[in-house]
Amino acid sequence: MGFSGSDAGGFRWEGFDSGAPSQQKPPKPKKPRKQIKSPAARVLTNIAVTLAAGFLYFYFELPALNLQSPDFYTFVLLLCAVYCICAVFTSGFRGQGAGEYFKFVKKQCKIPVFLAVGLLALALVGTLAGSVIFRAKSYSQLLAIEVGDFAAEVDEISYNQIPMLDKDSAERLGDRKLGELSDMVSQFEVVDDYTQINYKGRPVRVATLMYADLVKWFTNRGDGLPAYILIDMVTQSVELVRLEEGIKYTNAEHFSRNLYRHLRFHFPTYMFSTPVMEVNEEGVPYWICPRLVKTIGLFGGVDVSGAVLVNAITGECQYYEEVPSWVDNLYSASLIMQQYDYYGMYHNGFFNSIFGQRDVTVTTEGYNYLALGDDVWAYTGITSTGGDQSNIGFLLTNQRTKESKYYSCAGATEYSAMASANGELQNLRYQATFPLLLNVGGQPTYFMAMKDAAELVKKYAMVNVQQYQIVSTGDTVAQCEQNYLAMLGQNGLVDGDVGLSGTETAEGAIAEIRSAVLDGNTVYFIRLVGSDLFYSISAVDQPLAVILNDGDQVTVTYRPGEGSILDGVEVALRP
Repeated sequence: MGFSGSDAGGFRWEGFDSGAPSQQKPPKPKKPRKQIKSPAARVLTNIAVTLAAGFLYFYFELPALNLQSPDFYTFVLLLCAVYCICAVFTSGFRGQGAGEYFKFVKKQCKIPVFLAVGLLALALVGTLAGSVIFRAKSYSQLLAIEVGDFAAEVDEISYNQIPMLDKDSAERLGDRKLGELSDMVSQFEVVDDYTQINYKGRPVRVATLMYADLVKWFTNRGDGLPAYILIDMVTQSVELVRLEEGIKYTNAEHFSRNLYRHLRFHFPTYMFSTPVMEVNEEGVPYWICPRLVKTIGLFGGVDVSGAVLVNAITGECQYYEEVPSWVDNLYSASLIMQQYDYYGMYHNGFFNSIFGQRDVTVTTEGYNYLALGDDVWAYTGITSTGGDQSNIGFLLTNQRTKESKYYSCAGATEYSAMASANGELQNLRYQATFPLLLNVGGQPTYFMAMKDAAELVKKYAMVNVQQYQIVSTGDTVAQCEQNYLAMLGQNGLVDGDVGLSGTETAEGAIAEIRSAVLDGNTVYFIRLVGSDLFYSISAVDQPLAVILNDGDQVTVTYRPGEGSILDGVEVALRP
């Protein structure tokens, strides 16, 4: 019996070629997609699907319907793509190859294709029209800068206006305060965006709360967020301000009460900077939402034109071309620094910024805030582009009006000053916070809090901007200033009779003197004849207080304030 390769023991070997003709079936032809026969119905279906997709995208992504917004172009191009894809299905098209798809799109999707091409062309032309290569002068004029005299124009501010806390320390205090409240700590958290403002003449940081999780949002959203955090940056006191009616509009809310969505549906064409929380003089919380405009070409020259103020409780919103005077944060520090960099780089032309670099300057890496009058001013140093470790001056800008003053003062950068302060206390391993710029004895001075590893403020330091080897430290601000003024006198920078800033004096005979041990230090409380006020004097700062007796004639230097006990700075015997 012959052997067949196609049969071995009753098994068929798949793939064995016996020479017989192939028994494979030809592939089935693709079934055509069902099409909507009526052309009008197809178009309406395409439009309906496109609108539905557009609404969902708009609701969640919230693009500004503005030709100056790049998000708008993304939005419209997405709609065009959705329409073309939908047309493929509704027409029953099942072509092969890119060429057939191109012909189909050209025939069935002319309008969305023309719209997409037109927008892309507009964006390209607008980008070129706003290019810094062609518009360097316009960029350099975004920030109007005046040259000022620091000693004459920046007053020696009282220490009840100097922020002693940086943002990190303020956050720790706020979190700790909320943790002390059993009715809130399990339900809410503090938003980590603490805004510095002037509130009733005091520098404070304010922050709103947020729901701890989605479940807490469901259970508490009816009443809203019951309070906000207010931190006094001078006394370091923390207040949880409870509200009669809760905050219902925040950037951490959901659905229609989300701040960004609330803004977009009320102002669909406006572009906004990051909203910041502030409170007015009555303590009502508001969101300050600066309106952004592009002033050069289509996308260049970002600037601010007024702001929308949103009542965080009721959601009522109104646009102000000129914001009320209690508003402190209209121009962000980052925008101010960007506009100065344009000025410093391009005021002598674009090519000079690359090749000659004559008078080319930029801002330093950091910035801080200073309370002057009723406004908050952003401070940053100005340095050359050479990458050296010295400033040639510094810039103060009002964050409400954008009034900008440049003060020429060659000296150390902020980080160099921080290194000097750290070196002064290197045995304690304290770290300096980013400095404030103060006028002390007519001298531009960096003021820093010195923190330990637990982020607690332990000491204070002052560093002279022009001669940063002049460094003083102290357990209190008053002691630090006394040491600093003494060092300035030793170096011939100030007269010997320069007094402490923000102080007053009282003279008379001692009617009563008491003592107490506070934080391990002996503090004397002195009352003068004919007065009900006591002046607290630390024996560490003023050893003379130890030997004073009733009836001694003295002069007490103190800081004005409220209450029956005032902060004494210095005591001296009268002849």
